[in-house]
Amino acid sequence: MGLVRRHLHLAHSLLRASFMADLEYRANLAVKIVTDIIWYAAMLSVFEVLFRHTSTISGWTIDTTRVFMGILFLVDALWMILFSENLDRFSEKIRRGDLDMYLTKPVNAQFMLSLQKWMVAYVGNLLIVLGWLAWSLSRLPDGVPWERLPLLLVVVPCALLITYSIRFVFATSALIFTRADALNYIWYQIYRLGTRPDAIYPPAVRIVLLTILPVGFVASVPARVVVQGEGIWLVGVMIAFASAAVWLSTRFWKYALRFYTSASS
Repeated sequence: MGLVRRHLHLAHSLLRASFMADLEYRANLAVKIVTDIIWYAAMLSVFEVLFRHTSTISGWTIDTTRVFMGILFLVDALWMILFSENLDRFSEKIRRGDLDMYLTKPVNAQFMLSLQKWMVAYVGNLLIVLGWLAWSLSRLPDGVPWERLPLLLVVVPCALLITYSIRFVFATSALIFTRADALNYIWYQIYRLGTRPDAIYPPAVRIVLLTILPVGFVASVPARVVVQGEGIWLVGVMIAFASAAVWLSTRFWKYALRFYTSASS
């Protein structure tokens, strides 16, 4: 418990430091919010146009798809706040030799590298996304599934951890390849597959997105749990996948460190 409290205290300190740093560039806060609103609009417009020509796509209606997008935006907003800045600059830390500093600190290096900089600017985006999700749920033909909403408190963190773990593995590969820019590009292409309901893909691709590269758990599975009520067993599957993903990312991190040559050596 002492170790957990120490890391929670560290996370709180990093949050305060990030908040103070972001306040120095207040105009940047508005720019980030506006940029993401444009991204949200672009993502939503694709389905809004498609559903003008059909009532369902692989069992998804415009109302359920809006909920799907709301959950996707929620996971993405949390991702941007917690991890995005840190993992996007991971390879840069390696090339500049900054990694040495993290490895010598008396805390878990993976924890420190993942949460060093919180993007507090995206809290505004989080509030916008929560508003969209509440509105889309209220538009469901059968009404708001109140009895299943508490499951969001489980499936959303699991989706976030799965996203983090996959991204961390791609970022950590820079320890092996030094420059992993191409691998980071691959990551973003894989992530884009998760921004669409998994049911629209062919069976073989869908299996891959729910097993080997489980980006289908980012929004598709949580949306099915909440909107379609496909069963509590899916929640258990998400918990198992999230736990396994975090464990595998940690194992890969320790393996990749064997290839790291300290900048001071």
